[in-house]
Amino acid sequence: MRIEQNYSLERHNTFRLPVRSRWFMEYSSEEELERILHDEYFQECHSLHIGSGSNLLFLNDFNGIILHSAIKGITVAEVSEESVLLRVGAGELWDDVVAYAVSHGWYGIENLTGIPGEAGAAAVQNIGAYGAEFKDAVEKIEAYNRLTFEKVAFMKSDCDYAYRYSRFKNEHNDPCIITYIYIRLSKRGELNLAYAGLKELLRNVESPSLADVRRAVAALRAEKLPDFEKLGNAGSFFMNPLVDRSVYEKLKAQYPTMPFYSSEELSKVKIPAGWLIEQCGLKGKRHGAVGVYDKQALVLVNLGGATGDEIALMAESIRQAVSDKFGIELLPEVKYVF
Repeated sequence: MRIEQNYSLERHNTFRLPVRSRWFMEYSSEEELERILHDEYFQECHSLHIGSGSNLLFLNDFNGIILHSAIKGITVAEVSEESVLLRVGAGELWDDVVAYAVSHGWYGIENLTGIPGEAGAAAVQNIGAYGAEFKDAVEKIEAYNRLTFEKVAFMKSDCDYAYRYSRFKNEHNDPCIITYIYIRLSKRGELNLAYAGLKELLRNVESPSLADVRRAVAALRAEKLPDFEKLGNAGSFFMNPLVDRSVYEKLKAQYPTMPFYSSEELSKVKIPAGWLIEQCGLKGKRHGAVGVYDKQALVLVNLGGATGDEIALMAESIRQAVSDKFGIELLPEVKYVF
């Protein structure tokens, strides 16, 4: 177990904000996590469990305990002629999990290549990209209830997965800390090439492999998203809004080039938030040390020396501009930490 005081969180948030935490605790086993949860001082303190901080915006220093998992390991829990079930420690980097699956020729998560963050956070966020989502592969989640200290297990059907949503984000549910995820991968799967840009990149590749898809997805991400080691960011800052199909049709009449994606709810469609922001003339704009990325309007970047408050103010100005022009309310995908 690792315990630090007055700890810098700059390497634990991808905006690379130089905020600090009063305490930082990192555990490497379920037994260490149990000890922390049962500690009276921990129970009295304000605390936040984080992964890699790739979806966080710290507005100030954190006056409490930051808790982080160092539970590692990728093991085969079950194998059959058709599939394998992997048990993955929550502290594993998600892209390492994808690399492991692809290297073994197992299908299911290759389209989720390059998404920053850890495996536990992937389960919380229901990460998604290029026509795939975490929920497509997950089978079970192991976690600890922060209120009862009990170890609990959730099957996929228990997790309430939806677009960028899970039961673990619902404040009405008991808070849980994920320790292991189980994902089911296919030995004889089919490649998911529904995303137009991905299909275009692979158009000249005869019988593309899993490795080909992984390389193509990495190239697409590099083209649109900045490397947070060079330019602090949290990827997509806003979620793509879901609107009633009737609302979309009215807007489409006014803006004929407005794109959309189908939704699991037949009465709704998903409009790309990046397109909405770009139509407001904000792509590439900057205010002080905060900018809207010039290759993808959905991304806010720390140009150097920005504060969390400044990034939040830029986000609010974007949200207001989209609301004024289209009557659509953007919701942040990034979590604000006060």
